Amino acid sequence: MGILTKISSEWAYLSSALRTLKRIKNIPKTPDITFPDVVNDLADQYGDRVALISDTESYTYRQYTQRANQYARWAQANGIKKGETVALMMNNCAEYLVIWLGITRAGGVCALLNTHLGGQGLGHCVNIVEPNHIIVGADLVDTLETAGPHLDGEPKIWVYGSNQSDYDEVGPAVDALSDAPLSNKENPGLTIHDQALFIYTSGTTGLPKAANINHFRLRSIMNGFSAAMNAKITDRIYVCLPLYHSSGGVLAVGATLTVGGSVAIRNGFSAREFWDDIVKFEATLFQYIGELCRYLLNSPTNPNETAHKIRLCCGNGLRPDIWMDFKTRFRLPHILEFYGATEGNVVLFNFDSKPGSVGRIPNWLKKKFVTEVVRFDVENERPIRGEDGFCVLCEPDEVGEVIGQILDDPERPSQRFEGYADEEATEKKILHDVFEKGDMWFRTGDLMRRDADGYFYFIDRIGDTFRWKGENVATSEVAEAITVFPGIKDANVYGVEVSGRDGRAGMAALVVEEEIDLVALHKHLCGQLPEYAQPIFLRLQKELEITGTFKQKKIDLVKEGFDPEALEDEIYFNDPESGAFQRVDKTLYDHIQVGGVRI
Repeated sequence: MGILTKISSEWAYLSSALRTLKRIKNIPKTPDITFPDVVNDLADQYGDRVALISDTESYTYRQYTQRANQYARWAQANGIKKGETVALMMNNCAEYLVIWLGITRAGGVCALLNTHLGGQGLGHCVNIVEPNHIIVGADLVDTLETAGPHLDGEPKIWVYGSNQSDYDEVGPAVDALSDAPLSNKENPGLTIHDQALFIYTSGTTGLPKAANINHFRLRSIMNGFSAAMNAKITDRIYVCLPLYHSSGGVLAVGATLTVGGSVAIRNGFSAREFWDDIVKFEATLFQYIGELCRYLLNSPTNPNETAHKIRLCCGNGLRPDIWMDFKTRFRLPHILEFYGATEGNVVLFNFDSKPGSVGRIPNWLKKKFVTEVVRFDVENERPIRGEDGFCVLCEPDEVGEVIGQILDDPERPSQRFEGYADEEATEKKILHDVFEKGDMWFRTGDLMRRDADGYFYFIDRIGDTFRWKGENVATSEVAEAITVFPGIKDANVYGVEVSGRDGRAGMAALVVEEEIDLVALHKHLCGQLPEYAQPIFLRLQKELEITGTFKQKKIDLVKEGFDPEALEDEIYFNDPESGAFQRVDKTLYDHIQVGGVRI
């Protein structure tokens, strides 16, 4: 790193970090001010400025708080007391944000249900938060009803929008109530320590967990990212990510709402219409997830992709192999990559847009953000402890699990961990006696390396990395090597069991544009990856299954393995004898399983 580049990087971190810390550190000094109070103040200051825009409605700041007052009175009229839960299951629209603001203003806790779930999975999400009421969009009533047989209780169901069901509509009930500010008698007396939301983990490796989001964390996320983006009153952020998740529904919307800016909301991501929306809404910011960026790069050219007013995009998961192509093609002045989890206490920012890095903690910030990388046993999926019983710090560029110390310290507010609705799930995320007796650290479940300059690089999710031929194979690194090959639109890499073999053999599910040159692909992988990391099997799919937040699902792929008779997709084997990918049929599959083929 040259001296001028280093000075520029340090200045970017110094100014941005100080601005971000300043916005967060003052929150504990005003414990009686919750987000509903903040919105009231914003309404007084910016009354007629547009706060929320979507295809179905638009709200000024004054209308935003007034409509929320009606929902607060609806909650109280229906017996919702401080700390009790109302579940919300609706697609993206401005009313969505109004509803949960009103419920939290009444003292209730709003559980933001994943609209892509149904049946047992959805029933589990409802059961673990024990709601008294569920508000569901009219277009999702049938989906909600699939969870009925799996519900432990009998919450009252309200429908938002006109419907043909027997359930009551919430709209008319809310319309009949006053939109005036809550009186002292109606005010539940909230503090930042009271619960506000339940936001669910994506459930890529099991059933979702409901993360506790109190008013302190709500304000911290919003203020922190607003400061990190240096958001202004003139900014308008475009949000097409699900509002039930923290990235779209808290982080992104809070970035502009806390400074008097606007939020433009779309119901779902569309690669074809993305840049048209950006121009139509005159957006200056947008929130991304890594796979969203890849979809945009794989899309045909759109005249609006360079005719926009975007000054910054913020998100996580932008892979190193497409970083510069994404920035250059769409003429994006600044990419703010970050690392964090809804419930976690490890937050990293890549303020100087170093390609491939998820963030940096310079030496002078280590006391504010107490984050470490510890050696990890991939095979047994647990941190390695030394002879003294304590965890072992990784050397620079050594891969290990990232952990954050759990502290309740006003000077280090980002180190708090509020846990989940399920106490057992909370305890599983805490690592005890890490560097000294009695200390507690949050386990991110992510493997990373940190270089000598403090930059962090994501390697893989624990459970995704697997052992083969005595080596650790990082699925993300293999996927990056595959997706730079011409004609491959996306890749999901995982390990599968092969009878009689130790470890797991690498397999890649691929989405290709048309015909793929498997001979050239084999040669490419030999040049890009060590032998042990090269995929043993390929599976050609029309599309990859993802979560509502664009995270790839692996569980079913791992279970399905490489049996051609159980799958409709074409399966190929990396044959070491011929040095080429061979189509797997029943005969070859059986030979592999009985050890008749060298792997």
